[in-house]
Amino acid sequence: MRILSGGATDVGRVRSNNEDCFRLVQPLNLFVLSDGMGGEAHGEIASALAVETVVKHCMDADTNPAAPLYGNPAPGLAAQTKRLVSAVHLANRNIFKSAETHPEQSGMGATLTAMWVNGNTLSIAHVGDSRAYLLRNGMLQQLTSDHSLVAEQVRRGILSANEAEQSDMQSVLLRALGTQESVEVDSEEQALFSRDLLLLCSDGLTRMVTEPEIAGTLQAETDPQKASERLIAIANENGGADNISVIVVRLENESKGWFSWLRPGGRKHASKNGTAGGH
Repeated sequence: MRILSGGATDVGRVRSNNEDCFRLVQPLNLFVLSDGMGGEAHGEIASALAVETVVKHCMDADTNPAAPLYGNPAPGLAAQTKRLVSAVHLANRNIFKSAETHPEQSGMGATLTAMWVNGNTLSIAHVGDSRAYLLRNGMLQQLTSDHSLVAEQVRRGILSANEAEQSDMQSVLLRALGTQESVEVDSEEQALFSRDLLLLCSDGLTRMVTEPEIAGTLQAETDPQKASERLIAIANENGGADNISVIVVRLENESKGWFSWLRPGGRKHASKNGTAGGH
């Protein structure tokens, strides 16, 4: 399949700095997004460190499959999924150690959601409340579970979904990178088909834009870069209460014709860095 992708980030209309970070590594079909937390404790450093650690670990393994694995990935996972989970464990370790070494960074942390496409298989690794979605045949499906207090209360029946959306505790995370020496990493594998569409986003999008609005925008705008930018614009129109980061990935049947390389995007491009701070 041919894979097209685009991404964007924006500070929003309330915050003074952007603690989000994302990266498109198009040669590997690897997509990584992180939302830093900590404010003056340098959340932007945590998110940038998370993204760069994951990207480097996966790129290194691409040339050296025998590179060591970190954490204890679940048995039965594909090698690529195990590598992605390992990368997230290493990112957690690096953020935690950085905060130990630099007292001014104490309390920083980050979410991390990453997708790695290999043929018809999608690997996902996830910590926090940034989300991965699949849009297939007009239906939007959330592939990740939020590691937040209100999401856990909804799962236990303590809050309704509507009450959770109105709660002032939405920002309280039960799991994040860098806050503890070790972290539990969720992993998922998903079969992919032509015309599937994937979305990675920080909670700055999902708190401002409803899932029906997201699905409608993704169907209306077929260019992944323009779709990313449009979703951010809608979030800002609805208040822009937080930083907003979006990655959109579209899968298409690959043409076998000799002229296929002439199409826009027909050749792979170098990786695109969406870092918004931390450097």
